[in-house]
Amino acid sequence: MDFANGDILKILGSIWSQIEIFLNSMVLPSRLWQFGIIAGCFALAHLGRIWLAPKVDDWARNRELSTRQKRWVILLRQRLRGLIFIILAWGAVLGLDALKGFYSWRFLVVLAATLVTAWLFVGLVARLIRNGFLRAIVRWGAWIWVTLYYLGLWDETVKILEGAAIEFGGFRLTAYALLKALVLTTILLSVARIVSGRTSVRIRTNEDISPSMGELVIKVMQVALYGAAIFIGIKAVGFDLTGLAVLSGAIGVGLGFGLQKVVSNLVSGVIILMDKSIKPGDVISLGETFGWINSLGARYVSVVTRDGREYLIPNEDLITGQVVNWSHSDEFVRIDLHFGTSYHDDPHKVRKLAVEAAQSVGRVLKNRPTVCHITGFGDSSVDYILRFWITDPVEGLTNVRGAVYLALWDAFHENGITIPFPQREVRVVEGSQFAVQPDREKPPQEN
Repeated sequence: MDFANGDILKILGSIWSQIEIFLNSMVLPSRLWQFGIIAGCFALAHLGRIWLAPKVDDWARNRELSTRQKRWVILLRQRLRGLIFIILAWGAVLGLDALKGFYSWRFLVVLAATLVTAWLFVGLVARLIRNGFLRAIVRWGAWIWVTLYYLGLWDETVKILEGAAIEFGGFRLTAYALLKALVLTTILLSVARIVSGRTSVRIRTNEDISPSMGELVIKVMQVALYGAAIFIGIKAVGFDLTGLAVLSGAIGVGLGFGLQKVVSNLVSGVIILMDKSIKPGDVISLGETFGWINSLGARYVSVVTRDGREYLIPNEDLITGQVVNWSHSDEFVRIDLHFGTSYHDDPHKVRKLAVEAAQSVGRVLKNRPTVCHITGFGDSSVDYILRFWITDPVEGLTNVRGAVYLALWDAFHENGITIPFPQREVRVVEGSQFAVQPDREKPPQEN
C-alpha cells in the first residue's frame, strides 16, 4: 500500500505552487474587474429568477401539458438562476472580447461561464437516471471531473489517484481504476436500465409477440444488459476474470445445494414463460386464491385478487400444483347455477323464465346459448341447473352469480313461481312414549 510516496508529494507541491501563482494574480486590476462582473452576473441572475419564476408558473398553469412536459418545466424552473447566469456570463464574454482583445481580460469570466454551463448540462443529463443513488454517483462524479478538467488539475489528480494503490499478489488496484470502474459501471447500469425499460414497453405493446414470450425475451435481455455492464466495469479495473473460474465453480456447487428452492423457482419461471401455460392478464384459481396475473417474475408470479390483495406465488407452486386458468385458450367462461322450485310449478315455464332472467344480466353473453336443465327430483323441490357464459372473469364471478340469482328471484316473484325450503311434518304415533297419556285416577293421599 503506497499512499504517500515521493512522487505524490512532488505532485501536491506542484499543485500548491500553481494555486499560489493563481491567487497572487488575482490582485491585478483585470482580475478584480472580472470578479466584479461574475458577482454582478450572479446577482442579476438571482433577481431574474425571483421575477421570472412566478411567470413560468402562470404559463404552466394555463397550458395543458403532459406529465413529462410538466417535469421538464419544473426542472428548468429550478435551474432558472443558472440559465440566466449562463446567458449573462457569455454575453459579458462577448462584450469583453469586443472591448479588450486580450484573453487575459476575460478568461475568469469564460471559466465561470464554462463551469456553470457544464454543471447545468450534467445535472440535466443525470435526471435521465431514475435510481437516486446511481444518479447521485454519476452527477457528483461528472461535476468533479469537469471542474478539475477546466481548472487544469485533472492530470495531476490522475497521477495522485494512480499513486494511491493496494497490491496483493501480482494485482495492483489503484484508486483511479476503482473510481473509473465505479463511475463506468454506474453509467452502464443506467444505460442498461433505460434501454431495457424502453424496449420492454415496445415488446409488451407488440401484438405479434405473445405475452409469455415477450416476458421471456425481456428477462433474457435484462440479464444480458446488466451482466454486460458489470462485466465491463470489472474489466475496467484490470481484474483478470479467468482466475475466477475455479472459485466460481466452487461457489456454484455451494449455491446449488443451499439455494435449491430459489433455483427451482427460477427454472420454473423460465418453463412457465416458454410453455405459455399462464401469461399476464390471465384469470387463475390456485387453492383459495382467485385473481388475475399482474406480472411474471423470475422467482414468483404476482396475482391480484378482487379485494385488492396481491399474492406473490412461487413459480414452483404453479408448475407442481393444480392451477385453474379461466382464460388459457380463450376468454369464454361458463358458470353454473343450481336452484329448485316447488312441485306444483310448471317446469317448462320455470326453464323459460330462468333463461330469460339470465339473459337480462348485462355481462351474460347473448351469442352463446343459455340453457336450463332439470337435474333431479329432490325431497322438497324440483332441482335445476342454469348455465350461461361470460368473457370477463377478471371482473369477478361472485357478482355476476349474484346478479343472475337476483334476476331469477324477480322473475319467479312476478310469475308466482315458489322456491321451497325444507319442511318436516312430525306425527306422534298413538301408544308411543311421546304420545299424550290419559289422566289416571290419583291415589288417595294419606293424612
